[in-house]
Amino acid sequence: QKPGEAVILEQSIDNDGLGQYTFGFKTSDGLIRQEQGVVKNQGTENEALEVRGTITWLGADGKDYSINFVADENGFQPQYTQ
Repeated sequence: QKPGEAVILEQSIDNDGLGQYTFGFKTSDGLIRQEQGVVKNQGTENEALEVRGTITWLGADGKDYSINFVADENGFQPQYTQ
């Protein structure tokens, strides 16, 4: 591993093939991502993918930072936390 390069320490992926999935990973530089998706109103004209998740990382100041988000028919809606 070269300086500044991260490696994946953990990874999980589960897709039920019916419109739901989860995935996540953790890297050696402290990045963590978790995400869940589901197809809402499946089979209708209002069908839409809804994704919810969290991204957490270690800042240069040593503090953890996070973004919780929803992405759906209303767009990407992030909420930043520290």
